[in-house]
Amino acid sequence: MDALALEATSGKKLANGAAMVPPLPAQGPVKRKPAKKAKKAVVFFEVEILDAKTKDKLCFLDKVEPNATIGEIKSMFHKSHPQWYPARQSIRLDPKGKSLKDEDVLQHLPVGTTATFYFRDLGAQISWVTVFLTEYTGPLVIYLMFYFRVPFIYAPKYDFTTSKHWVVHLACMCHSFHYVKRLLETLFVHRFSHGTMPLRNIFKNCTYYWGFAAWMAYYINHPLYTPPIYGEQQIRLALIIFLFCQIGNFSIHIALRNLRPPGSKTRKIPYPTKNPFTWIFLLVSCPNYTYELGSWLGFTVMTQCLPVAFFTLVGFIQMTVWAKGKHRSYLKEFRDYPPLRSPILPFIL
Repeated sequence: MDALALEATSGKKLANGAAMVPPLPAQGPVKRKPAKKAKKAVVFFEVEILDAKTKDKLCFLDKVEPNATIGEIKSMFHKSHPQWYPARQSIRLDPKGKSLKDEDVLQHLPVGTTATFYFRDLGAQISWVTVFLTEYTGPLVIYLMFYFRVPFIYAPKYDFTTSKHWVVHLACMCHSFHYVKRLLETLFVHRFSHGTMPLRNIFKNCTYYWGFAAWMAYYINHPLYTPPIYGEQQIRLALIIFLFCQIGNFSIHIALRNLRPPGSKTRKIPYPTKNPFTWIFLLVSCPNYTYELGSWLGFTVMTQCLPVAFFTLVGFIQMTVWAKGKHRSYLKEFRDYPPLRSPILPFIL
């Protein structure tokens, strides 16, 4: 009996002595793993940088990624030539062409896998913030020196005397307000698309601003200065124009600031906001220059001073050049740019 029980539990044997194996359970179809997609091979670029003047090879960069930007290429170039930091470099496709933007991507440029660029040294650079602070601090200080009649400007008997005409004091307040506003906007409002400018330009700019400030201040604060011919009515009207345009100019700067996120160089079409001073965007591409012109026209009428009028004329010519350039840039960059706008003066210029 024990032998029979053991035989039953150990499984039945076939006649030839082989053990009988129980059938395996049925299995479903085997799932095949999807084949891995073959990775696309990355085609690296070779970049050579030549001197724009002599055509000598300055640098050769191997295995540059196709999505590298011009800004990154400048940084690579800077490693081999430390004397030329990125802000000092101008990288171009043609020796006499325009500088490429830092955000331009290598693979999107009209170059092959062996790209040739041309380098031009822009010279020593200085930040725009430093430039503006220097430009605007000078006129503020210089004008006040003439206003307080410090020694060696007028005759000794007039040292530290004050004018008897109230328009002289009003003009000083307006002039100081204008440049204090500019200084504060430089520190807290403006967002610059370019971080630097050539150092040599600061001497030219300071000569312009500081020189005109001294010329205007000398005559306005002169002991023999005569007030405007139409008296208080002319002065009050001019003050209204000046203040209106100063508020308008500040409003435009705030609107332009809000178009560009911090640290970004993106450009958008400026449109009017809820602020009525920005509605001029419907007719003008650069209303900040329009309001700036209006401010100096008001100051000219207020002081009735020839040097101020000349400064306003020269400033208008320069701002017109800037406004036309920016207007052309808008038209080129944005196909849907409003066609009704003029650069600086509605329907005129």
